[in-house]
Amino acid sequence: MYFAGFWIRVLAYIIDFIPLAIIAGVLAFASGQSLLDTDPSAPLYSWADFVNLVIGIAYFVGFESSSYQATPGKMALGLIVTDTDGRRISLMRALGRYLAKIPSAMILGIGFIMVGFTERKQGLHDYMASTLVVKGRPGEVGYDPDVFA
Repeated sequence: MYFAGFWIRVLAYIIDFIPLAIIAGVLAFASGQSLLDTDPSAPLYSWADFVNLVIGIAYFVGFESSSYQATPGKMALGLIVTDTDGRRISLMRALGRYLAKIPSAMILGIGFIMVGFTERKQGLHDYMASTLVVKGRPGEVGYDPDVFA
């Protein structure tokens, strides 16, 4: 099993960010939000922000727990998300993995940077959710502990 390192995962995220940013822009425009608006009486968040949050969660959790085992960005680079035994992750584990990215980000991004320095290329969110990001195709990857002993 070949674990996906830091930079390939960053590239996958950039690819995933593009359609999400387009959707966010469309929703911001539709809600009348302006990125340049400095009016202190304007609400800090709008319905579009809430919809974007829900879309982001659905995107990552839905794709990573699906039979694809990956977001479109990961698919484009030949990566999949598995549990530590190489199996497809459940919807709840994918949601836990997504929510575990909050502490990964809160500690100055160190939880993400860990990917570059751990044996199985796991970030804090991967450790918390017991997941791996590996190079492979859905359903064809299994973890052989003897290979990595």
